[in-house]
Amino acid sequence: MNNENMNTENVNENNLPSNFIKEIIDDDLAKGRYAKVHTRFPPEPNGYLHIGHAKSICLNFGLAREYKGLCNLRFDDTNPATEDVEYVDSIMEDVRWLGFDWETRLFYASDYFDNLYNYAVQLIKKGMAYIDSQPSDEIKNTRGTPTEAGTLSPYRNRSAEENLDLFVRMKNGEFKDGELVLRAKIDMASPNMNMRDPIMYRIRHAHHHRTGEKWCIYPMYDYAHGQSDSLEGITHSICTLEFENHRPLYNWFVEQLGIHHPRQIEFARLNLSYTIMSKRKLLQLVNEKIVNGWDDPRMPTICGLRRRGYTPESLRNFSERIGVAKRDGMIDVALLEFSIKEDLNKRAQRVMAVLNPLKLVIDNYPENLVEELDAVNNPEDETMGSRKVPFSKELYIEHDDFRENPPKKYFRLSPGNEVRLRYAYIIKCVDVIKNDDGSIKEVHCTYDPETKSGSAQSGRKVKGTIHWVSAQHAIDTEVRLYDRLFTVEDPSGDKEKDFKSFINSESLTVLNNCKIEPFIKSAKCGNKFQFERLGYFCVDSKDSTENNLVFNRTVPLRDTWAKIERG
Repeated sequence: MNNENMNTENVNENNLPSNFIKEIIDDDLAKGRYAKVHTRFPPEPNGYLHIGHAKSICLNFGLAREYKGLCNLRFDDTNPATEDVEYVDSIMEDVRWLGFDWETRLFYASDYFDNLYNYAVQLIKKGMAYIDSQPSDEIKNTRGTPTEAGTLSPYRNRSAEENLDLFVRMKNGEFKDGELVLRAKIDMASPNMNMRDPIMYRIRHAHHHRTGEKWCIYPMYDYAHGQSDSLEGITHSICTLEFENHRPLYNWFVEQLGIHHPRQIEFARLNLSYTIMSKRKLLQLVNEKIVNGWDDPRMPTICGLRRRGYTPESLRNFSERIGVAKRDGMIDVALLEFSIKEDLNKRAQRVMAVLNPLKLVIDNYPENLVEELDAVNNPEDETMGSRKVPFSKELYIEHDDFRENPPKKYFRLSPGNEVRLRYAYIIKCVDVIKNDDGSIKEVHCTYDPETKSGSAQSGRKVKGTIHWVSAQHAIDTEVRLYDRLFTVEDPSGDKEKDFKSFINSESLTVLNNCKIEPFIKSAKCGNKFQFERLGYFCVDSKDSTENNLVFNRTVPLRDTWAKIERG
């Protein structure tokens, strides 16, 4: 992990990055600017939330919790063409799953459409807003450049009466989409492009998921956002860094209207290596069926991470670890993977599973004997106790745990070599049976009955320990091995290549002949396990049935991505 990509500008005594936003809030409270902290999380209901939104959720709700204040959930539903109730429901589920509660403070920008309309009327009457009849392309072309002033609209000096009449007629549906817009009258020569008479309202004849056909004019985000914050009594409007240049406009609207003035603060958005954060690009992956929906476990969406086996605690811990930065940087995805490993190490039930089974026969083990051996459920938590694992003459081991011609320092099973079977006995390979094509069919071993794990005589040491499953008792299951979806650290970084050209063709491997110890039969959807020596897995919540469990690999125990980086 590249620590230089973390927010290490300041580190507190707990060795966590400091939060400059808290310093601003502390100063505001000390100076009496605000009496109580009130934040909000304002997602657009036009897609599923991803890990970047999780950071924002944790920040906004976390600050409110820390300062004993309030945090609202408000949907920015000002674009009916892209919004859907499906997204609204998924966002609420994600926020709750992360462990946060907006209580009775669920709002929508559409709740304020009447207020926003009346505010616009006020600005028109003050001569601070006007109706522009120019086509959208012309408005765009006359905005100028960062170094050249824009051109005044020929409609900029319409009278307040004429502007108000046209605005009312816009609202009443007399004009077509794009025929007129309402613009703020600020400064077409401003060095800040956002202040060059920005559009406040556009005409859009579309059904809205909450207001139906009541409105055919809809406010732009830059206009609706600050006034919605003000109406809710928000004190600190926390945005990502791309809105820094929008802050003067945010302030201009609330100041011109003379209403409650929240303070906008910007922080760097989360950029995660080997990951795409753009909603538009994520939607492409879904629509082009490169992934299997928004909840595909390879997606960085919260529902995808949840299905993959991530816990809310791990995402909250990850958000705290990376801190809040003032400038953009890249966070190594290994830190996210570390956060889930750390969390599951403490809570995950251990089981033995064989993903690529090879038959192993213990020649000198009694033919019909089945022993029930004790296995520890979680060495990190004694309260989880132990379980019984059946042991018999025929077992399955991993193909990778046997080599007929082993390399140096190979301490697993090979001809003439000894290893310990986890929780069981020391065995020695005595024969190898092959198929007609020369592949290994099964290996034969002998066991030392005096070396039973946990017995008084089990003191003899060998260098290797491997896991196994009793062939007679094994549960057959499907296991899905997920790798990173992209092969490069920054899939969007190459402007000359389509980000989809960096898709990892090995991002999903499906194994259909996996063997797991019978303890797994009682598992439920979403249950999480450590497959010993292999990684952390969870029962897939979508495709599993009571009689056919499917497991998703959440994360391996060790870093397995070197092969991608070498490629």
